[in-house]
Amino acid sequence: LLHLAADRRSATAVSLPRDLMVDVPSCRRADGRRSAPAFTMFNRAFQVGGSACTVRTVERMTDIRIDHHIVVDFQGFKEMVDAVDGVEVCLAAPIHDKEADLRLPAGRVKLSGEQALGYVRARKSLGNGSDTERMDRQQRFLGALAAKVRGNDVLLNPVKLYPVLDAATSSLTTDPGLASLRGLYDLVRGLRTIPMEKVQFLTVPRKSYAYDANRDELVEPAARRLFARLRADEPLAIARELPGGKREARTDRLSGSPSGTPDPVPTFRGSTAAQKDCA
Repeated sequence: LLHLAADRRSATAVSLPRDLMVDVPSCRRADGRRSAPAFTMFNRAFQVGGSACTVRTVERMTDIRIDHHIVVDFQGFKEMVDAVDGVEVCLAAPIHDKEADLRLPAGRVKLSGEQALGYVRARKSLGNGSDTERMDRQQRFLGALAAKVRGNDVLLNPVKLYPVLDAATSSLTTDPGLASLRGLYDLVRGLRTIPMEKVQFLTVPRKSYAYDANRDELVEPAARRLFARLRADEPLAIARELPGGKREARTDRLSGSPSGTPDPVPTFRGSTAAQKDCA
């Protein structure tokens, strides 16, 4: 779920776990029949009714209007990474994942599209093998991708930007508003002034589902507070988790609320595109 601030001075991307237990509404299947509403895993919405059902499920969960959607398949992901000539990440330890067909050394590594796909999909050989940790890694990769595009002045140079967008239009599935080069160009150009420290990534507050440890459920009222801030276009802060479960200190604690009184800015665990894994 990507929220772009109205003043285009910040962007917040919220990961929604595929195993999150949610209310999936009745949706039209590919064969024209309608599915029955169900309380089930979030990824069931896409399986049942594709992007339309997924959008309806997210809108019901968050009470946030979804203006546009993009579906990225594996091939499209690889093409996007190759279109920017690869993305650099920092690895604390070597990676050897047979299932992902991935072998990488420790330290700074520039990933091709094929390698990047294996990196963001790998799970069993990295960390504790959880989907939550994989989402953290995906968020860090997207931050590195955003920094690469910004650092190469791609957003400011149409000669560099159009080839990237051309790769996108040939490999992504979008709503009609983003289905052309012009639609994507107008959207991406609007992001060129966002500071990298204001490109934020987090996972919706979640915990193991009470009735099945292999599923997730929202943590309340934290999730409602997050959705309310996004819905009202109000700021929120991101802090990395430090060893011992603590979070880094934040200094941007106050902002103006709609009533004009100081309002504490809630802080969520996550990262920004400005953060570097390598010193």
